[in-house]
Amino acid sequence: MKNIKKRIVVSFEEAYRSVIDSAPRLGTERISISDNYALNRILAKDVIADNDVPFFNKSLRDGFACRRADLDNELKIIETIPAGTPPQITIRQNECARIMTGASVPDGADCVVMVEDTENIEENTIRFVGGSTDDNISLRGEYVRKGDIVLRSGSRIGAAQIAVLATIGCINPLVSLQPRVGIIVTGSELVEPDRRPSAWQIRNSNGFQLAAQAAGTGAIVRNYGIVPDTEEMIDQAFKKAITENDVVISSGGISAGEYDFVRHILEKNNVNILFEKIATNPGRPMVFGVTNKTLCLGMPGTPISAFVLFELLVKPMLFNMMGHDFKPIIARMQLDKTITRKNVERDSWLPVRFIQEGKVINIKYHGSGHINALCEADGLLCIPAGVAEIPEDTIVDIRLI
Repeated sequence: MKNIKKRIVVSFEEAYRSVIDSAPRLGTERISISDNYALNRILAKDVIADNDVPFFNKSLRDGFACRRADLDNELKIIETIPAGTPPQITIRQNECARIMTGASVPDGADCVVMVEDTENIEENTIRFVGGSTDDNISLRGEYVRKGDIVLRSGSRIGAAQIAVLATIGCINPLVSLQPRVGIIVTGSELVEPDRRPSAWQIRNSNGFQLAAQAAGTGAIVRNYGIVPDTEEMIDQAFKKAITENDVVISSGGISAGEYDFVRHILEKNNVNILFEKIATNPGRPMVFGVTNKTLCLGMPGTPISAFVLFELLVKPMLFNMMGHDFKPIIARMQLDKTITRKNVERDSWLPVRFIQEGKVINIKYHGSGHINALCEADGLLCIPAGVAEIPEDTIVDIRLI
């Protein structure tokens, strides 16, 4: 980890750089592409093609392989070539071979005419009646040449990448290890979702939300459950989580209240605190620190704040640990209605949704505990510090979520 100067309050850009620069690169392992084991993993090494793709001149249509110079003549069918069967005869003048899609085109042929563009003259004799035709042949090495880099180190393996790996025979690609992420939720007022809360209690949503967000990056998640607001119990939870994980994410207990112990507990466990607040809304209170092996992030207890900070900072950090340079998808949209605000001291991130005709509208929500608002959101709109109003019809950048 780099030696990063400790700051109490940082800009979002400073927080992002601090988190990314602190993230250690993880080790590697080989994983099978069978049974979706490799899905969503990050490649740790370039993947090289072991052969040309396709490996032969391949027919793209069911039809007849022939010489283009003979298309005005009657053609004698000399062979039938199913897919997976090598041709036996070279095509000569006024000859053709019946061929199936995916089969190897015989020597001598330079085009394949489709069945529907031909008519039968007599048994084993056809005539082309299509007027014109494409070659309908995929040439050897047209897609990939042997030795080509087909997938780069740092690529995320999705369904298309699985197909590429299978095509070139890379059944056990080298991938980055998955970060082990521990989730701690603090708060004596919290109960688990399967319990009916009393008048002074609320159900734990942050633990499940953060675990789901972490799992979405490919991390291995361990949920440590609810920890009451006592210094001893929070200390025990952090000691265990720091020992067992690469990253520890906690929710709540980071403000200046009498029972907000998280920052103190982190320092007690030799966590070097790099910043305590971010000049952004929602999510101003956030503690970030490092040990020699573990990253610790103290998130706000309010659901939208925790969600947004994870999307903006933690997600790219976890991907960076696996060697993947995460870039959010940005959509440029037209603002449907003017957005105004009074407090312009910090960047603000607002949930928005897409509406008709390529426009976007901000979603009204009642504070950072109103997590339902994010269920309707397509993305987040940033209003920079110092900006009080964005007029309607302005083209804005939307970070998709």
